[in-house]
Amino acid sequence: MVDAAYEAEYLAAARTEARRYALGRIGVYAFLTVFAIIYLLPLFVVIANSFRQLPEITRNGLIAFPRSFSLEAWPRAWSHFCVGGACEGIHRNFYNSLLMTIPATIISSLLGALNGYVLSKWRFRGSEVLFVCMMLGVFMPGQIALMPWAFVLGHLHISNTLQGLVLIHCVQGLSFTTLFCRNYYISIPDDLVKAARIDGAGFWRIFYKIILPLSPPILIVTVIWQFTGIWNEYLFGVVFTDGAQQPITAALVALATSQMNAHAYDVTGAAVLIGAAPPLLIYFLGGKYFVRGLTQGAVK
Repeated sequence: MVDAAYEAEYLAAARTEARRYALGRIGVYAFLTVFAIIYLLPLFVVIANSFRQLPEITRNGLIAFPRSFSLEAWPRAWSHFCVGGACEGIHRNFYNSLLMTIPATIISSLLGALNGYVLSKWRFRGSEVLFVCMMLGVFMPGQIALMPWAFVLGHLHISNTLQGLVLIHCVQGLSFTTLFCRNYYISIPDDLVKAARIDGAGFWRIFYKIILPLSPPILIVTVIWQFTGIWNEYLFGVVFTDGAQQPITAALVALATSQMNAHAYDVTGAAVLIGAAPPLLIYFLGGKYFVRGLTQGAVK
């Protein structure tokens, strides 16, 4: 009798705990679902409006379930709509961003890997001070560098060019790429480098044969970080370029603030999605490796 009563009490307690756990999980998922809807609502509005006809948007408002479907806004946004006085769409600015972002991402990532290699495996007197000075760039706002960059670009005769923007983003991104790579390379055993030195390998051979083959996790992090940051950057693009040389972000802002005609919400939505496509693609392809690469070198 005692065992039966104990078993019944135990089962009742287990059922109560199971119900409490289930209710807790339902509450958590409901809470997360509400915030996910709030977070995704602007994206839904942009996507829906890019496929709605402008008269319907004007009549029913921006936030409304689509009752029409049209692809007219996409070719207009790409090659016909007036942006900044030129009725050529955003395709030119899109290609400008590609020509700026891809080389700047590759160069800054490789230079960051080289800096991280030097500061972690070839330490010298003052290397820690140099690292701290480089890290100041992480905390400095871009506005502080506008005047120095104007001076540098003017003396190099690359003002209002994509080459000037590539140079700016390579230098501005070095602080982050160096920080990521240096912290990752510290977790690589020093014995590997010492053994390579004993075997006669020099600075560059160790870098190419040992360090780089171990670097894909952190290089994926730097590529995602740099590509997203450079593509979405607006300040340098609008200050140091104009007209045909401006990146996609400057074109999108000009499109959104244009008062020449009635605001074309359908074209604006399509243009925003076109401009957001490359960083979103990079995220979907490599996003799962981002946190993995950041945390892989966290513990030595």
